[in-house]
This record gives sequence, C-alpha cells and structure tokens, in this order.
Amino acid sequence: MSNIAYKNSNTELKFVYSENNALSIIFQNNDILIGIVGEFNNNLKELERITKTKIYSRGNSILVKSEPEKNDLVKNAIEFLTNQFLNNGTIEKKDIISSVNKFMINEKLKKSEKNIEYIIKTPKKSVIPRSEKQKNYVSALRESEIIISAGPAGTGKTFLAVAVALTMLLDKRIERIILSRPAVEAGERLGFLPGDMREKVDPYLRPLYDSLYDLLDFEKIQKKIEVGDIEIAPLAFMRGRTLKNSFAILDEAQNATDTQIKMFLTRIGENSKIVINGDPSQIDLPNKSSSGLNRSKNLLGHLKEISVIDFDHNDVVRHPLVSKIVKAYSDKKDD
Repeated sequence: MSNIAYKNSNTELKFVYSENNALSIIFQNNDILIGIVGEFNNNLKELERITKTKIYSRGNSILVKSEPEKNDLVKNAIEFLTNQFLNNGTIEKKDIISSVNKFMINEKLKKSEKNIEYIIKTPKKSVIPRSEKQKNYVSALRESEIIISAGPAGTGKTFLAVAVALTMLLDKRIERIILSRPAVEAGERLGFLPGDMREKVDPYLRPLYDSLYDLLDFEKIQKKIEVGDIEIAPLAFMRGRTLKNSFAILDEAQNATDTQIKMFLTRIGENSKIVINGDPSQIDLPNKSSSGLNRSKNLLGHLKEISVIDFDHNDVVRHPLVSKIVKAYSDKKDD
C-alpha cells in the first residue's frame, strides 16, 4: 500500500489508497465499523449493489476495489454513513441510498458548472452543446471571425450558429443576422417552382425559419424580418454586398461552388462574422466535384482568424437512430 493516507474531519476514519485501484477505509472505532457494515454485511452489500463496486470487510477496515471515481463515491458514502451513525446510532436502507445519490447529484452539478460557459441563453430556451466538438464550435462562433464547419445532419451546425447569432443580435453586439442557402437541391430549380420570388424561396429556406422560431417567439421573429434585423435570402442575393455589424450564416454550403463560397466569405466587413456550414455527404450539385466546402477548409484552415470544425456521427444530437444511419452510410460508401 502507498502512504497516501489522511483522517477525515471527525477523526474516526483513515483512507489509504493502493496502486492497484484499491481503497482501504480504516476505522478507529470497531463499534462504528459494525454499525456501518450492518448485520451479515447487509449495509455493505446494498452499497456494493448501488455503486456497482466490490466491497469487503477485513478486520478494522473496509476494502473497495474499483476504478478511482467509484472508489471515491464509496469513500464519500462511508463518510456520510459514519456521520449518520454517530448522530442517530443506526443506519437504514434509505440512508445508504441517500449516501450515494447525494454525491452523484453533486458530481452532476459540478459537470454542469463546467459546461456553463458554453450555454447559449435565448428567450425561449437555453441551448447546451452536447459534445466536445459542439463546445469547440460554440467557442469558435463567439471568438472567431470566420467559422467553417462540416459534418452530417443532426450535429447542430445550423441551430447552434443561429442561437449564437440571435443572442448577439438581442445583446446589440450586431445589427443584423443574415441566413442564406445556395438555391440548389435534389435537382430542383427555383424557376420551376410556382409563385413569386418570395414564395419560391421561402419553402427552400424553411429550416432556417424553423431554427429561429425554436429560439424566439414567432411574432418577434416576423417583426425582426420585417424591419431587416433578420434577413433570409438565397446565396445569389449576396453578390456585391459588404456586411457590417452582421452575423452571416451560409447553410447547406456543400451545394455552393468554390466561386460562390469565395464570394460569400469576401462579403465580410467591420464587426462581422461569417459561418459556412455543410454536409459533404449530401452534395446535390450536378457535378459533385464542383462543391467548394472542402476546398475552403483546406485553403483557409491555417489562418488564425478562421476556425474549422469537423463533426462526425458521434456529434449527432437528433434521434439516436440518426447517428447509426449516418455511421452506416459513412462506413460503406456508395458503389
């Protein structure tokens, strides 16, 4: 055993850690040990069951064998039960359950506190990144001038970007959000769709509207669209503009050509951010090799002002089956 040992605050226990992931809890008072162990070791058996560890009673000590995190869980539980026994002279089953739940809840709270810097607070909900790459993406959205992200559907690329953009607009750090998509999808062209330009474009840009409505009341979104605080437009409408005090997002960028992505990126102006999002596995261009998404990543990824985030099936946050579908398709490419 190692010499890593110390007494707890009530001086009744000493903890000794060994190098083989074992923890010895040594009792100074055998009466307390008997109370903690319980008749026929029933208390230890219950604690062992709840924590999914191996716990043994040996002499004047309790031995725990598990990974360090679970050893610490049992250590904290034994401390809790010792105080309970000293105060009440007995230990009940509910005390054993409480001894574990108390510290599991505390650990969850600690993990939540670590994630608090990544939380995006919008009027309708707080958006919390669910993977490390999503956390990196949120950090990039807040800190970088240009962000390029690529990955499968359901990884939160557009939703997180819209959420960050909306908070910046509401905090008056920018004056306008611009959401755009290239007008190419599944072989359809706008000219073949019924209605005027707005009626042609709106169904195509519906996912962008949906993200907004999920974060802010419908009426407020409509008002901001009417006054120009939020603009939703096809990529072709961006040519010739310079974006100042804006947060511009190009969605479905795998369907934009190299020239179109260059055009969109070079719209950036003072106090502006540009986000390029796309899924390289869902290119609808007649010539798939003309997609500019991967080329923009390769050309610009080395620039310190530009962040590149690559998502995969592990970052999918939709229905669990979506992740399995994405992985199946990525593991077996089309013949």
